[in-house]
Amino acid sequence: MDWGSFAIGASAGCATALLAAASLITRRLVRLRLAEERARRQERLAELGALTGGLAHEIKNPLSTIGLNVQLASEAIHDSPLAEADKLTLVRRVETVGREASRLANILNDFLRFAGRVKLAPAEVDTREIIEELVDFYRPQCELHRVILRADIPTTPVSARVDPALVKQALLNLLINATQAMVAADSPARELLVRLEVEPTAICIHVTDTGPGIPAEKHAEIFRPYVTGRKGGSGLGLAVTRRIIEEHGGRIDIYSELGKGSDFAVRLPIAGPSETPNTGDDDDARKTILDRLFKRAERTSLAITPALSVPSVSPAHSNQSFAFKRSGT
Repeated sequence: MDWGSFAIGASAGCATALLAAASLITRRLVRLRLAEERARRQERLAELGALTGGLAHEIKNPLSTIGLNVQLASEAIHDSPLAEADKLTLVRRVETVGREASRLANILNDFLRFAGRVKLAPAEVDTREIIEELVDFYRPQCELHRVILRADIPTTPVSARVDPALVKQALLNLLINATQAMVAADSPARELLVRLEVEPTAICIHVTDTGPGIPAEKHAEIFRPYVTGRKGGSGLGLAVTRRIIEEHGGRIDIYSELGKGSDFAVRLPIAGPSETPNTGDDDDARKTILDRLFKRAERTSLAITPALSVPSVSPAHSNQSFAFKRSGT
């Protein structure tokens, strides 16, 4: 037997085991740093959320008082002995205050929904019912703005594990956004379609309008907070919608062409929101394999030579990087 070759093979086995160990340690260290960074970021966000949420509630209280007093002032003006022209002037001014207070209250409500933590309460539901209830609820608003609202849903149940209230809120934001876009552009043909489709692992809900469309360069931008093309808008409606969808493990895509309308496609996994993956079993498996490699190399090297040195790693391996990818990217 060529003991020299055998010793070199054993040494190479040790080197392989050491490289595997280094790879595992590197992954675990990086994972630990990422977890610590996420924890620090979440802590900062929690502090900021508590601060801004408290501030928003403090602002809402006087706004409620303003709204009540605006109503009382308007009634008092109507009952006053002033001339009708003076009454109309005062009423218009008071109503302006009321509208602005109401607009600010709506902005604060949107902000609180966006800044607050989204807590899902998923349940197995027939998603057709979500759409039917939403369409019935929103139809009067469409009639008010001369918008034709239609729903296209399957005849058989479409079950999925979602939070029905939050999904309804997300879709409502899309309906409101589409209606406002068509009204602002004075679109001659105002049609709004909610369509439900079933895919192999997801449901897809389309909200399609005949509005002015959205430029391609703004498709990603419109989902960012405080981005709005409408005067007086909070710029949080679509941001809230995307957040709700992503909390469900889904995604929202936009297909739009100027002058031809827009289609927002909401995809939600049928199985429901995925939980944080458990990597414990995977780590245990890697640890077992490494333990076996080390023990095998140790037995071989001790049986052949008590002073077996590990050969230097070749340049091809010395620059080797151990790539890893965060889940969800």
